[in-house]
Amino acid sequence: MRKPVITFLFVLLAMLTACSDGKQKKTEERKDSIPVMVMQIQKCSRLYTAECRVHKIVTHDDDVRLKGRFMQRDYDFGLPLTSRKIAIPVDATLKAYIDFGEFSEANVNRQGEKIEIVLPDPKVELTSSRIDHAEIRRHVSLMRSNFTDAELSGYEKQGREQIIASIPKLGILDMARESAANILIPILRQAGFKEENITITFRHDAQDGSVPYTIKDMTLENGHKQR
Repeated sequence: MRKPVITFLFVLLAMLTACSDGKQKKTEERKDSIPVMVMQIQKCSRLYTAECRVHKIVTHDDDVRLKGRFMQRDYDFGLPLTSRKIAIPVDATLKAYIDFGEFSEANVNRQGEKIEIVLPDPKVELTSSRIDHAEIRRHVSLMRSNFTDAELSGYEKQGREQIIASIPKLGILDMARESAANILIPILRQAGFKEENITITFRHDAQDGSVPYTIKDMTLENGHKQR
C-alpha cells in the first residue's frame, strides 16, 4: 500500500518541480528579453511622431509721428500721408519627435508581469517657414517708402517666434506622445508583455508645457536659410 503512495508523491513532486522550472524559465526569458527590447527601441533613433502646419498672419503698421514739448505740454501726433500697414501670411511646418539616442534600461520599470516605459520628452522642430508673397496686403501712403526685403524678413522672424510660443497650445505634443505609445506597444508585446500590463509615460516635468524645442532649416520662399 505504501508503494503507490510513494509513487504518487514522486509524480506530484516532479510535476511541481516542472511547473516551477517552467515559471522560472519564463521569468528568466522575460528578464532576458528586456535588453533586446531596449536595443529595438534604440534603433528607432529619432522617431518623428507628429506634424503640424501653421498659418499665421503677421500685421504691422506705423506712421511718422511728431513728438516734442511746447509751453510745458507734451505733444505726439501722426503726420498726414505717412502711414504704412501690412499683413503678411506666414506658413510654417512643425514636426514633433522622440529621441531614443539615450534610451536605456533605466527607462524601464518592470514589476512581475507589468512593465512601465518612461520615454524621453518629446521635442519639436520648426522645420520650415515661408512668406506667401502673393497674399501680402499692404498700404503705403504717398509720403512713405515701401517695405524693404529686410523688413519682410524681420516680420517673418516675428511670425516664427509667435508660432514657437504657441507650441504648447497646438496639441502637437499630445499627438507625439500618443503616436510614440502606439508605435512602442507592438515591440513590448513581442517581448511577451500583455497590452493591459503595459504603461508608457513621460517625465512629469514634461506635463507643464516646459518641453524643449529646436529650430532647424529655416528656409524662406527664395531658398535662403535663416540661422
